[in-house]
Amino acid sequence: MDLSIVIPLLNEDESLPELADWIVRVMDTHHFTYEIIMIDDGSTDSSWSVIQKLHQSNPKIKGIQFQRNYGKSAALNEGFKMAQGEVVITMDADMQDSPDEIPELRKMILIDDYDIVSGWKKKRYDNALSKNIPSKLFNAATRKVSGIKLHDFNCGLKAYKNKVTKSIEVYGEMHRYIPLLAKWSGFRKFGEKVVEHRARKYGVTKFGWNRFVNGFLDLASIMFVGKFRKNPMHFFGLWGTLSFLFGFGVFFYLTITKFFFDQTGMTQRPLFFMALVAMIIGTQLFLAGFLGELISRNTADRNHYLIADRIN
Repeated sequence: MDLSIVIPLLNEDESLPELADWIVRVMDTHHFTYEIIMIDDGSTDSSWSVIQKLHQSNPKIKGIQFQRNYGKSAALNEGFKMAQGEVVITMDADMQDSPDEIPELRKMILIDDYDIVSGWKKKRYDNALSKNIPSKLFNAATRKVSGIKLHDFNCGLKAYKNKVTKSIEVYGEMHRYIPLLAKWSGFRKFGEKVVEHRARKYGVTKFGWNRFVNGFLDLASIMFVGKFRKNPMHFFGLWGTLSFLFGFGVFFYLTITKFFFDQTGMTQRPLFFMALVAMIIGTQLFLAGFLGELISRNTADRNHYLIADRIN
């Protein structure tokens, strides 16, 4: 199969028939073999009924319905599991992404051999104050921290090699960081294409200001997990040891001054309490690292490695 089109959605019953017709038209024009996977993320409108009708008229349109709203990451993760196409395309269901971009995105994956190609909505039709400016700040911070030179990490229109989607797990709110998840899994070739951004035709946006706050918190989380998931002691043990040694050093200094320089009131000095707190924190961090190592060594994927190729 040439293409799997994965579309997460929430309350988009108005746009689905038009979007499906547009995608099918593009697929037929270029003679692609394809599947369209629509993931209903707990919609409260008639989105699932629309997906069922679309499937009846075109069996290549498939659907997954969540019992409740789990978020875009969960929807993408289930879509990735189901996808069979050589190239996997993700796009939003709100008609702001153009299916006409799909052939070029596929070409960049197959001909230019990119692992991921991300859309870049260079010209946007969103509200500047609530979306454009925060989005630019968010993308700049993510570029700096991740080292991946993309302009629009949050663009829903992306193309992937199928093996990329099978090598990562998207959870929480990590859909914004799929390129970073792929990087931690060993993929290195990231491309970017300027894509058309269309004004929303139906409904209203499902995202608010809180997504940017959550986005920065998720970035810190994924950077930590990606680097120290297999060896948490390298982080907690290092800082725990430094903290304990600092506290012990101060305590040793206070003890020397007490007995050799006859200074009284050792426990009344602020340095004494700083030393005590530093040693307690250091011990707790070291124990946290030790417990993390025990958990890490007993997880099911402790010896799970991605193999790029094999010769038998």
